[in-house]
Amino acid sequence: MQSKTEAFLEMMVAERGSSPRTIESYRRDLADLEGFLSARHMSMVKASRTDLEEYLHQLASAGMAEKTQARRLSAMREFYRFLFSENTISKNPTDYLIAPKIGKSLPKYLSEEDVGRLLNTAENEEKRIYTLLEVLYASGLRVSELVGLPVAAADIENQTLRVVGKGSKERIVPLNTRAVNALQKWMVVREARLPVGRVNKWLFPSNAKAGHLTRDGFFKHLKQIAKNAGVAPEKVSPHVFRHSFASHLIAHDADLRSVQKMLGHADIATTEIYTHVLPERLKKIVEKSHPLAYNTPKGF
Repeated sequence: MQSKTEAFLEMMVAERGSSPRTIESYRRDLADLEGFLSARHMSMVKASRTDLEEYLHQLASAGMAEKTQARRLSAMREFYRFLFSENTISKNPTDYLIAPKIGKSLPKYLSEEDVGRLLNTAENEEKRIYTLLEVLYASGLRVSELVGLPVAAADIENQTLRVVGKGSKERIVPLNTRAVNALQKWMVVREARLPVGRVNKWLFPSNAKAGHLTRDGFFKHLKQIAKNAGVAPEKVSPHVFRHSFASHLIAHDADLRSVQKMLGHADIATTEIYTHVLPERLKKIVEKSHPLAYNTPKGF
C-alpha cells in the first residue's frame, strides 16, 4: 500500500510541477519528522499540533539553523494541507504553528526615480535593452524567464505575456501600455536585424548558442546603461529590477495575492518580504488621514 508521504510527493510532482531537488528535500524532511514521531509511538496521520510543536522545539534545541527549521515547517504544512484536502485528517495540526524567526535581509530595490533614469537612458541608447527593461519593470519576470521568451509568448492585443516559470508552471502576466508600446516598436527593429531568410523563435534573439540574449549578456548591458544613466552600477541588476517591480506595486496599494501571481511565487510567504515598503507608506497614510494628525496639542 502506498504511504501517505509518497502520495503527497506524487501530488507535488503531478500538480505543482515540483523539481526533483524539491521533492528530495521534502522526502528528507518528512522522513525526519516521521522518525521523531515513531520514537514516540505516534504516526504522521495521528500527530497533533502539540506533537509538531515538540518536534520544532527539538530542532531549535539541537541548534539547527533557523532557515532549515523554516524549511522543515514548510514541508510539514504542505504535507498536512494535502492530508486535510484528501480527508485523511479532519483537522490540520499545522494551522497555528509558528515559524522560527529568520533574520532576512530586505530585498534591494531601486527608487522610482532611478528606474525612470534607466529607462530613459536605455530608450535613447539600446532599443533591445530598453524593451527588456520595460517588460521587466512591467511584469517582474525572473531574468531567465525574460531573456528566454519566445515571440509566441507576447499577446500584444490582450497586453499579456504567457510565461513558463519554475517547475514548468505557466502563468499569464499583464503588461502596461508602456511595455506594450516598447514591444511593438521592438518587433519592427527585431525583424530588420535578423539576416534575410533566417528564422528565430526568440523574442530577443542573439548570436549566442541558445539563440537568444543570455542572462550574462543582459546583465552586462544593464550595467553599462546604469553607468550612462548616472545610477551606481553595483545597485543595478535584473533581479533588483524584479524587486523594484514588486516593491513599487505594493507601495502603490497593490494587493499581495496579485503580486504573488505575477511573480510566480508558489507560497505567498515568499511575497510577504516585499511588505518592507509598508511602514513608511502607512505612516504617510496616518499623517494624511487620521482626524487628529494635524491637531497638535497646545504646549507641544
